[in-house]
Amino acid sequence: MSESAPRPTLEAVAARAGVSRATVSRVVNGSDGVREPLAERVRRAVDELGYVPNQAARSLVTRRHDAVAVIVAEPETRVFADPFFARQLRGISKELTAHDNQLVLLLTEDRDDHARVARYLAGGHVDGALVFSLHIDDPLPGLIQRAGLPTVFGGRPHWNGGEDGVRYVDTDNRGGARDAVRHLLGLGRRRIAHITGALDQTSAVDRLDGFRDVMADPDPALVEEGDFTAASGERAMRELLGRRPDLDAVFAGNDLMAAGALRALREHGRRVPDDVAVVGFDDMLPIAEQTEPPLTTVRQDIEEMGRLMARLLLRDLDRGATTDESEGAGPAGVVLPVTLVRRDSA
Repeated sequence: MSESAPRPTLEAVAARAGVSRATVSRVVNGSDGVREPLAERVRRAVDELGYVPNQAARSLVTRRHDAVAVIVAEPETRVFADPFFARQLRGISKELTAHDNQLVLLLTEDRDDHARVARYLAGGHVDGALVFSLHIDDPLPGLIQRAGLPTVFGGRPHWNGGEDGVRYVDTDNRGGARDAVRHLLGLGRRRIAHITGALDQTSAVDRLDGFRDVMADPDPALVEEGDFTAASGERAMRELLGRRPDLDAVFAGNDLMAAGALRALREHGRRVPDDVAVVGFDDMLPIAEQTEPPLTTVRQDIEEMGRLMARLLLRDLDRGATTDESEGAGPAGVVLPVTLVRRDSA
């Protein structure tokens, strides 16, 4: 068809298939009640004519927009610099695309952004929301609740521990941290430091708790807060070395901070793992394999987290409910397992 040719209509598809306009509408909109031979004729006519349903009209019938808001509670400079977000978005995008849904990316950096996102969500443009990288004082959960949208969160919600039907997908952060520290103890290390992520996020809190579970009342001088960036890991490592130059191991709350810690250790003439053993968290490739030395780390399946978030939301939308477990929606929280990956740094 040329660009100037008129778009095929529902009536044209009906004429080509030899059925009524109502039958075509039911098939196109996924409704029941059309015998398979007729439905196949309609689908063949749609393909032959290149018919594209009018989304506005289809939404009136299905009450679905086939669009999902993906809200990342971080500034764009962070989202596009940290490969963690790219992996999670890739998982979400793959699942949404497989179900013919559009991804609408919304980023929040300040209060003006929150107001903008709230207006967009309340405007009825999307069917549901996927939200991750929340901070403890973030108003997004309340804004989304007021918008009445089915929602799945990435990470354990801080406001109720994941209870009361809040749907979320997380990684076993606490268990992974325990595995990392036990590995370091198994290597004979005893003065183990921890570089935390931003402690206004539950993933960082859970990993700190896992560290404390194993170390049992650790020296406060061996704990330093970072913010999940490489620069913060480098800064934190310098602080730790200044306070406890005798430390012999460090567990960093993610691979980026571990990479920064390795730079600081090199600057201070510390050999890894001979003098100081280092363990990260994420198994973020290629970062973990390209550090010097390659990084021992805790692997979490970030892309699968994104896929599962989208899958749970689409399942809720298809069910026509949000998170009412009495209707068979399944557990509110899903926690994925982790694995310790041993390389040369520890």
